Amino acid sequence: MNAVAEDPAIGPASYVTLHYRLALADGPDMVNTFDHRPATFQLGAGQLGEPLERCLQELRAGERRTFDLAADAFGPRLSNLVRRVRRADIPSSQNVIVGERLDLRGPNGQPFAATVVAADGDDVTLDFNHPLAGRALVFEVAVIGVL
Repeated sequence: MNAVAEDPAIGPASYVTLHYRLALADGPDMVNTFDHRPATFQLGAGQLGEPLERCLQELRAGERRTFDLAADAFGPRLSNLVRRVRRADIPSSQNVIVGERLDLRGPNGQPFAATVVAADGDDVTLDFNHPLAGRALVFEVAVIGVL
């Protein structure tokens, strides 16, 4: 009698190819690959947010699931993380465009990102919250392959 090997389940360092849709629970899709090429990620490599990676654990090729993520999945939205800074303190290599993310470096060279909320003359208002903080989300996945 031959045993048939079961497809591997997604684990902590798996490479996963999938189609996915991430949407605000009360709004439009933010990302949707179902009509395009699938995405490939390595779990644990920082390519996909940890709350989304947790949803994928133990899924196998061929599975399709939809997950509702609570508004605190990416942390609460904190008003003290929205700050006005002098435009002169932002590197000239960064384009300051309202709604866009800036990739910045702290005093010790550590990378961080902020979203431009407003740009008024010499001042810029930056939001240092995770872009999904405080947002309820829908995460739909169709797993194609797992290595």
